[in-house]
Amino acid sequence: MIKKSMSLHNFLQCNFIFFGMFSSLLFSEDISFNRDIRPILSNKCFSCHGPDKHDRKAQLRLDLSEGSDGAYRQKDGVFALKPGSIEDSEIWHRIISDDSEDVMPPPEANKKLLNAKEKELIKIWINSGAKYEKFWAFEKPKQPTIPKVDNVKWSDEPIDLYVMKKMESMGISPSPEADKRTLIRRLSLDLTGLPPTREEVRKFESDDSSDAYHRLVDKLLSKKQYGEHMARYWLDLVRFADTNGMHKDYYRNSTAYRDWVIRAYNENLKYDEFVRYQLAGDLFPNASSDQLIASGFNRLHLIIDVGTALPEESFFKNVTDRVTAVGTAFMGMTVQCAACHDHKYDPITQKDYYSLFAFFNNIDAKPETERGLKNGLQPPIASIPSEEQKKSLDEVLAKISATESQINNENNSEDKLLELNEKLKSHKSERDQLKQQIPVAMVMKERKEVRETRIRKRGQYDDPGYVVQRNTPEFLNPMKRSGDVASRMDLANWFIDKENPLTARVAVNRIWQQFFGVGLVKTSEDLGAQGEVPSHPSLLDYLAVSFVESGWDVKALIKEIVMSKVYRQSSKFNDFLVKKDPENRLLARGSRFRMDAEMIRDQILFTSGSLSNKMYGRSVKPPQPDGLWEAVTMIGERFRPDSGEEIRRRSIYTYWKRGMPPPQMTILNAPIRDACVSRRERTNTPSQALLLLNESEYMKAARNLAMKVLVPKEATVSQRIAFAYETITSRLPDKQEQETLYELLQSLYQTYSDEPVLADALCDGLTVKSKEQKTKIAAWTLLVNSLYNLDITKTRD
Repeated sequence: MIKKSMSLHNFLQCNFIFFGMFSSLLFSEDISFNRDIRPILSNKCFSCHGPDKHDRKAQLRLDLSEGSDGAYRQKDGVFALKPGSIEDSEIWHRIISDDSEDVMPPPEANKKLLNAKEKELIKIWINSGAKYEKFWAFEKPKQPTIPKVDNVKWSDEPIDLYVMKKMESMGISPSPEADKRTLIRRLSLDLTGLPPTREEVRKFESDDSSDAYHRLVDKLLSKKQYGEHMARYWLDLVRFADTNGMHKDYYRNSTAYRDWVIRAYNENLKYDEFVRYQLAGDLFPNASSDQLIASGFNRLHLIIDVGTALPEESFFKNVTDRVTAVGTAFMGMTVQCAACHDHKYDPITQKDYYSLFAFFNNIDAKPETERGLKNGLQPPIASIPSEEQKKSLDEVLAKISATESQINNENNSEDKLLELNEKLKSHKSERDQLKQQIPVAMVMKERKEVRETRIRKRGQYDDPGYVVQRNTPEFLNPMKRSGDVASRMDLANWFIDKENPLTARVAVNRIWQQFFGVGLVKTSEDLGAQGEVPSHPSLLDYLAVSFVESGWDVKALIKEIVMSKVYRQSSKFNDFLVKKDPENRLLARGSRFRMDAEMIRDQILFTSGSLSNKMYGRSVKPPQPDGLWEAVTMIGERFRPDSGEEIRRRSIYTYWKRGMPPPQMTILNAPIRDACVSRRERTNTPSQALLLLNESEYMKAARNLAMKVLVPKEATVSQRIAFAYETITSRLPDKQEQETLYELLQSLYQTYSDEPVLADALCDGLTVKSKEQKTKIAAWTLLVNSLYNLDITKTRD
């Protein structure tokens, strides 16, 4: 109801101004089919009028303009869509209809009707010619023209210029550069997953040389922790775990693959080889250990137990899982949606899907697993000795050969034969011991006879249709074959072909996501029609083309990103920026987001001085509440934690049981790894706060740092507070923070002095006897624990 104080004239005038502003906003930038119209049609219309020809209604598809079913077609004298005329476009009348029999989308589609803004966009688009565009993600990226900007002083680097051009078009300016303490913390967390030390912070802060930041980037990229941090994102993507998943969830030692990924990042293995090794490492002539290990990418799927399902069904699920992983990791598409029917939104047909399926349908392996396999490894497997192990094995084999030759000498006496036989026995024992130490990995292996592949009607494993051959989706660039039957190596080469529009875009978008919290395409798992459009399409194409032209150099890509002015902006925001760009998609300020579970845990251990630097090897089991495994096991499995240095290793080495992943991780949104995850959710729940406040190992870490705080005998309380605060946050506390923490400390002193039993509990395991010392340790432990729970500690700023 209109308020009495507002006249009708003023009310209509306000509405006129509002709609005028709305229209001018729409016209301020040309309507783009890909950016503005396709997302509306995809969400509201494509399920009935899209690529899936089998379920297409009224023989009309709205994802294409031309053709007998295209949007421009005329049927019975009616145009579905007539460029330049909403009056003659049936689609417009259906969109604005009030009649439930005519309105689109119809009620039975269970989709919301178009809102006012969406209708206005469609109206303007039709009246301006209803121009269609080829879908951006399926067109080969081309090096765009570097834009010219008004603010030429800010930067002359391409990344900055693309972002600045977008900002200027929206009437906003970039934020100033973050202070040096923020920069080194941000960079250290982003490149290594660990915060800087106090010494590193102070050294960088006092370095006024023009290349100080550049040298810091190079230093962090060369650290071994870089590979451990980068590998974590990839392990999410390929659903790496230490068990088979499903039902009995048997142990499976896949650590060789994890360790290879870490080494690959540290050695800066070029991304094209990274892809080839994983898709077809076993097909290289005289495949190296690394190539064989990498081919284990195809074996990381869930494996069901013998007797749980029919082997044919299990086999089908395994291959489906492989295809899904390839689609997510390298194509950034939901290819699995075409297993039952043509894709509803993207031009992937069921034939396309099963043509990809055929590449992974020929493994020489049983479809199910069974108990009793050594290390849970199901053939095909391969021994993967290090160079040192190879040398030692060659030496002992040579000794065995020489001894056997001596034994075969007819001139040996009986005593000599006894001596030689003992010698041979000793050498063989040495050989067996060496072989036991050599890692073994599950690998990919082709059958000699290529298995026939048929589509499966409605995705039913036991309802085969027509035969399909190995091939890539027909709507993308064609694949070059090396023989009559395409191989997985051909497929791998197709992915890294310069004509492929997806591979480089998908890779650079995910890497951008790591450093900004959100990809240039927000839906990094789906660059298809149901995904979001890029916030900066020209920047995405620039990065993709540059990545390929660099020789697929991952470190070079990362360095260009973190050297940009965009990356180095302060994350402080004002009311104007919050209203204009609440999600920071325009990148007018530095990104700020809660760190992942592994980073939070590793930071606590690192700053407390507890973190182990040990790399590689078997997965370890930090303590967790008793009974969790018991609640899910079907084989009487009990969780037995490790001890000593093993429980203080980086989180990437934590044992990942799919049926019950480590709660320290999952409570903070780590995936259970039964499916490929390109981006994690970030939630804020009470259980997260309770975990960080009460987890026993985190409390021990807090105590460890508290003991360090108390070491200097001459230090004042304020100096001790500053030491703890700076160690954890990389910042110095201001006056108010000092006062607040001092008051908290005095309160804690009083609490533990009054209740010594509580102090005794916190000092359990320490050789401390005096009540005063226990009170002091307990108070400082809780103060440090409180610092670990600060927002600035958990946040990558």
